[in-house]
Amino acid sequence: MRLRGWRRAGKACGVMVLAMCPGIAPALDSINFQYVGDVSEELRDILRSVSTLSEIEKRDDQPPQDVMAAAQGDYTRLVEALYAQGYYGPDVRIRIDGREAATIPPFETPDRISHVDVIVEPGKRFMFGTAVVAPVAPGTPATEQFDSGEPARASAVRNRTRDVVTGWRKVGNATARVADQSITARHTVGILDVTVRIDPGREYRFGDVIVTSDSAVKDGRIRQIAGIPRGEIFDPDEVEKGAERLRSVGTFRSVTLEERPGPGNELDILIDVTDRKPRRFGFGAEVSSNEGLKLTSFWLHRNIFGGAERFRIDGEVRQLAGQDVKPDYEISARFEKPAVYGPDTLFFATASVSYEEEPDYISRQAGFGLGVSQEFSDTLTGELGLTLSRSDITDLYLPGEPERTLDVLAMPVSLTWDKRDDPLDARNGFFLRSAVEPFTILTGDDAGAKYDIDARYYKGFMEDDAVVAAMRLQLGGLFGPDAADAPPDYLYYSGGGGTVRGQPYESLDALYPNGTRLGGRSFVGLSGELRVDVTGKLGIVAFADAGYIGPESFYDGSGDWQSGAGIGARYKTPVGPVRFDIAGPVSGDTGNGVQLYIGIGQAF
Repeated sequence: MRLRGWRRAGKACGVMVLAMCPGIAPALDSINFQYVGDVSEELRDILRSVSTLSEIEKRDDQPPQDVMAAAQGDYTRLVEALYAQGYYGPDVRIRIDGREAATIPPFETPDRISHVDVIVEPGKRFMFGTAVVAPVAPGTPATEQFDSGEPARASAVRNRTRDVVTGWRKVGNATARVADQSITARHTVGILDVTVRIDPGREYRFGDVIVTSDSAVKDGRIRQIAGIPRGEIFDPDEVEKGAERLRSVGTFRSVTLEERPGPGNELDILIDVTDRKPRRFGFGAEVSSNEGLKLTSFWLHRNIFGGAERFRIDGEVRQLAGQDVKPDYEISARFEKPAVYGPDTLFFATASVSYEEEPDYISRQAGFGLGVSQEFSDTLTGELGLTLSRSDITDLYLPGEPERTLDVLAMPVSLTWDKRDDPLDARNGFFLRSAVEPFTILTGDDAGAKYDIDARYYKGFMEDDAVVAAMRLQLGGLFGPDAADAPPDYLYYSGGGGTVRGQPYESLDALYPNGTRLGGRSFVGLSGELRVDVTGKLGIVAFADAGYIGPESFYDGSGDWQSGAGIGARYKTPVGPVRFDIAGPVSGDTGNGVQLYIGIGQAF
């Protein structure tokens, strides 16, 4: 095969050319890919995807030294891609204005490059003859495309070897490795014989967990958070889960877990962490033409007591300079301590003070809460809490605007199932959160419960999920007290950025039999978006929302609907897409004219 002597030289030449000729003017007219023999579209796509020249072809004004570096590096890339697909006798030629790129000396880069021809002759595709990786641990699944008679992809050999070694590690053999291998290509018949012998080693149990780095977090707490089960049979998933637990507390900038065989059959785990800076602050802003400006800020202290605890204070001002709305204020604090009753349990305490002035009421509230969060799996989390709050409420909808005080004891319970591929900008997967909050009003005889369901689904289409369909269903309801006696923040409204874009903020309420209009005791929200990437950073969105508010605890159709629709733009940033939406009302008599929304993150 003519390329073996050119690969290393080609890579070195590319580097030297870039260093010696930085100022040559670009002049590339065309790059032509040619294939010899019966080459499938799938293989052509694979070869073009690994080729740097193929990427250069899409750009303008490429200097000759960049073209030379790409051409000389493509020999290796193309040959490796052909090996991966089972072609072990390929011929690859790359000609720059008729000269073989690998033969051009590094100091003789042409001042001008007009044409590049890439000629690929894959040759015969090899098939597996003998295909054995052994011994195999019990329960190890078969590996796709690795069997006698299958195309002899190098990637299939790598995948099977990895799967067998992983299979042994999953049953406790932490030091399983490749002991020997025999790979023979029979070119005359196009057969590749593969025999790989695995040394399983012996079964290990978790030994000591040793913290090897200096950290402001106590060693005992690091071991407690990692949750490595000392004395149990080794499981690589437990090691990875321990690393992920340490990362998730947010105290460490980097986390590394290393396995070290100890005496007998014990395997020690070495933990190395690097601390983040202990304090952090930030702020954010969101604006809507109707709701006005929303400003948020926070201050965070990591590792406040030396056990990776977090203490965070948040401040929020909403509805500044909004249309027909008054500003609302809230300040809240939250303390978290991980690994309290086990590595996957989080204790938290909260406190808040808020002031809300809405069309129906004014509320001044202070509250305190305690709770625990349990992570059942990587995607399933449950939470149980106990809260006590006092609210001084002025009922603006009643003559004389009477005041009342509500002391509410509640026990919120929630379950969250999150299977999204990216919480900041999901393209596939789903999110489901269900919550119920039984409560009693200590200053009266009323008791009841509030329920909420938030379900979201995402599906990507086309190459790289360039088009995403996103859907959302929200359900909520209050049963127990009448609307006039319930805490106002337990009632539902529709309209605005979180429910129905294009309708004024909280513009839809419910009509009760006595003729009073108040927040509803039930809510249904429907949202759909079609998100389309225009460039790598910029995207456009078309959306439609609908909301229902009713006087009943469960939907029966006796309430009212409103809807809105619009278009928007998204610009991707490291902290999530910047959102710009413009929407107008479609149905309902709650508003007219367009609404504008600007913020960070997708609408849902």
